[in-house]
Amino acid sequence: MKLELRSRFYSLVTTILTPLVLIRLATRGIKTKAYLQRWHERFGWFKSPKFKTKSIWVHAVSVGEVNAAIPLIKALMEKYQDHCFVLTTITPTGSDRVQQIFGDQVFHVYLPYDLPGAVKRFLRKTKPDLAVIMETEIWPNLFRFCKKRDIPIVVANARLSEVSMKGYRWVESLAAKAFNDTAYVAAQTITDAKRMIQLGCYPEKIFVVGSLKFDIIIEDPIIEKGQEIRDHYQNSRLVWIAASTHQDDEIEVLDAYAVLKQRHPKLMLVIVPRHPERFQSTTQACRQKGFNTQLRSENGLVDIEGDVFVVDTMGEMLEFYASSDIAFVGGSIANIGGHNVLEAAVFSLPVLVGPNTHNFTEITQILNDCGGSQTVHDANDIIRSMEYLIENQEARIKMGQAAYELVKRNRGAVQLTMNLIESAMEQKPLNTQLKAKHFPKITASN
Repeated sequence: MKLELRSRFYSLVTTILTPLVLIRLATRGIKTKAYLQRWHERFGWFKSPKFKTKSIWVHAVSVGEVNAAIPLIKALMEKYQDHCFVLTTITPTGSDRVQQIFGDQVFHVYLPYDLPGAVKRFLRKTKPDLAVIMETEIWPNLFRFCKKRDIPIVVANARLSEVSMKGYRWVESLAAKAFNDTAYVAAQTITDAKRMIQLGCYPEKIFVVGSLKFDIIIEDPIIEKGQEIRDHYQNSRLVWIAASTHQDDEIEVLDAYAVLKQRHPKLMLVIVPRHPERFQSTTQACRQKGFNTQLRSENGLVDIEGDVFVVDTMGEMLEFYASSDIAFVGGSIANIGGHNVLEAAVFSLPVLVGPNTHNFTEITQILNDCGGSQTVHDANDIIRSMEYLIENQEARIKMGQAAYELVKRNRGAVQLTMNLIESAMEQKPLNTQLKAKHFPKITASN
């Protein structure tokens, strides 16, 4: 089937499946009512911002991608002060994070579904000069219409896991075409770049820049808030944070804590569930274990009698990392693929992480190799690692310092991505010397 016919067939199938997508959206809305709001934006129906100048558009799926994009977006705002900024997300939590960080500095809407009409409406209203797509959100129609309108696309912080690569197989030719409609793909690792080339992306479009997550910005108010929380404990508690957790993570963490709490009465557990629809079930699970469980939304901060503190609010995880002693990063015992361990590492915390980290394979591996993290498979592993860290302050400090030093050594992806963006905006080839120094040629075999 020729590519044009494949594109039409893809659009037809996408249109046919839209009612099922809406049903799924409505189902999610039963637990999280925000999913029931602003549906029209997902079809490109929203009030035009009527920008006086053209815009730069950045897409980040949800909270994690928004957090990773923050330093890049701030660099773009500094460089292109004559442009307006459009930020799109897919999830309500991502939307909340955009509003929390950028407020009215940006125009925010949900990303339209990959339907020709919706995509055309979105591009017509926002008038982007540039599209920056975080991670690897490959939407054939979106990329195709950007190409037709001469809107350069830079895929930033691009990654492609083995699982995701298999998922693209059924639309391999369209995925390859989407990749090749871009100006540049800024890959996190050589492994990611090779997979994209195997999928059909032209090697000359791909450059390995590292992960933007290493360029995480911890601003003074976060540090100050973390210190306020720490002062509230009066340094009388050892604080273990389990962040971005899912149900299977919490089962093992709570089983481990039940043992650890008996042996170390001053140990406090802070749990930050990944999704707001799980706040209630997490709280119930803690209370069923018999723990004195307090909530951020009800108690503000935990009192002296509290065992477990559930952060049932959004956008505060970094502050609670800043006030903790040891971290477990979720989505990793649960078979989710892991979450960003660097958000803990940047606070010099020793990190415990499960074995299921295929979304962050290289980052998790190098954190482990440098001595900044330990892998735990279940409650028994957690107990063993926690016992060692609780009883050995020197080991906690050493692991935390190793984690932080890793973050510092690997910073620089923002500037390299900006080099690619500047080249795309100016429609000029990369500076030869810069390219030779920072962007070695990548092929499927090297």
